[in-house]
Amino acid sequence: MTKIIGLTGGIGSGKSTIATYFKEAGVPIYLADDAGKKVMQNPDIIAAVADVFGSGVVENGIINRQKLASIVFNESQQLQKLNRIVHPAVKKHFDNWLLEQKHFPYVLYEAAILFESGKYKECDCVITVIASTEARIARVMQRDQTSRELVLQRMNSQWTDGQRIPLSDFVIENDDLELAKAQVTKILKILEIKQKQP
Repeated sequence: MTKIIGLTGGIGSGKSTIATYFKEAGVPIYLADDAGKKVMQNPDIIAAVADVFGSGVVENGIINRQKLASIVFNESQQLQKLNRIVHPAVKKHFDNWLLEQKHFPYVLYEAAILFESGKYKECDCVITVIASTEARIARVMQRDQTSRELVLQRMNSQWTDGQRIPLSDFVIENDDLELAKAQVTKILKILEIKQKQP
């Protein structure tokens, strides 16, 4: 049976870069955040979101992600409401995708809120990507063309590394890309050994 390796990390930790390294090594990657965006284009999901958050978050038949984000990022109860709509749809999407990967020994499930959503409990092992706070802020400011204040707001809405690390099997430090790549290689070797064990 295909094993599920969870990959997570705070905003700006560079988990997408780490996921790319695994992909280059031949590991199938499921990007939960991208799947969530796809799922939110589904008419049933759009209707459910409009029903909960008001028709103002839907423009020309599609969800205005910035408007929705401004509602949910500052309010944990609102975020939970959104997650209750999106997560079951993503789970169904992932289950179908996983069936297509059954000839692979393991797949990587990359999600920003792997722990917050409880999805980590369904993973056979979990990798958390960490980086210094300043590196993370700089990456997100550059990537999203946003302010330091907004990045900190988003960081504060997520779990801290201190919460994630005790529940993780592996931790990748991603301040230096070459060192991070070496850590991925090491983890792949460990997974390979575990796979051969009866």
